[in-house]
Amino acid sequence: MDILSEIRQPIEENWRAYERLMEQSLRADNKLQQEVLSYVGSRRGKQLRPLITLLSAKICNPVTDKTLRTAVALELLHTASLVHDDVVDSSDTRRGVAAVHVKWTNKVAVLIGDYMLAKVIGLIAEVRNIRILEIVSNLGKSLSSGELLQLHVGQSMWIDEERYIRVINQKTAQLFQSCTEAGAESAGCTPRQRAALREYGHMLGLCFQIKDDLFDYSDLEDIGKPTMSDLRDGKVTLPLIEALRRAAPEEAEHIRELGELLAAHSDREVSADEKRMLEEIKSFVLRYHGDAYAVQRMNECKKKATEALSVFRDSEEKKSLIALLDYAINRVS
Repeated sequence: MDILSEIRQPIEENWRAYERLMEQSLRADNKLQQEVLSYVGSRRGKQLRPLITLLSAKICNPVTDKTLRTAVALELLHTASLVHDDVVDSSDTRRGVAAVHVKWTNKVAVLIGDYMLAKVIGLIAEVRNIRILEIVSNLGKSLSSGELLQLHVGQSMWIDEERYIRVINQKTAQLFQSCTEAGAESAGCTPRQRAALREYGHMLGLCFQIKDDLFDYSDLEDIGKPTMSDLRDGKVTLPLIEALRRAAPEEAEHIRELGELLAAHSDREVSADEKRMLEEIKSFVLRYHGDAYAVQRMNECKKKATEALSVFRDSEEKKSLIALLDYAINRVS
């Protein structure tokens, strides 16, 4: 049994109900629409969002139909945002296979993302909870704002840690926080419990994003993306930000110039010169321990998330939420 299957054990029966509802939500009468939805649905990855939502509900009270619909809505919102992001970023693949806009067209990708967002609205309407509606609505706005902020500042080699944190707060951290908060709300958790789960979700999201950043400087072959891909896409992440802060101004300026050159040619195959520049930047980050700093920040977030769960008595659900933190910082993909 893999680690995520173990984590899912306390909500296994609820998980089967979630999967049935998700399957129903990905059905359509239109043949093309159904073909694309089936393609998207078969590649949903680890489905961490619904897992977190269901655990956050059950740590307080039994999972309800409201929880299931909320979990499906949040996963559909996340999936729709990925389909749209691939169009915006001109990403050819998603989880190792062709992105929707590549397999079909940009128009199809945008429209299928819109269709899933309409499904989200329908599911939340059925929940009939104004607070959950606010959480999901705010998440949609935050994901869009975070993407726009990343487009605005993310391609600058001069981005600092404060602006970097603003970006990931509005994207990954807000997504995980919304899952824990909405799950808690759906199960009628107390205000104190909801606040604890909100903090836990936020810190868990930061752990996941910082770990993703560290993959850029990894030598592992099974992480699901080529190393240094973020830098080639013009995304400056925490390990590089910290290394640039620690380096002498002249050396930092040189590395920024290399990064700008690489980002300017990200739409073509990597040349021999560009491979050399990527290795130079990677060596620079490791020499100034930018990766170690990112690990330190990630562990700080894990500690805060664990402390937030102290308001709950010991239970299988609590063990699973803590295990998710370990999974977040130890995963290899």
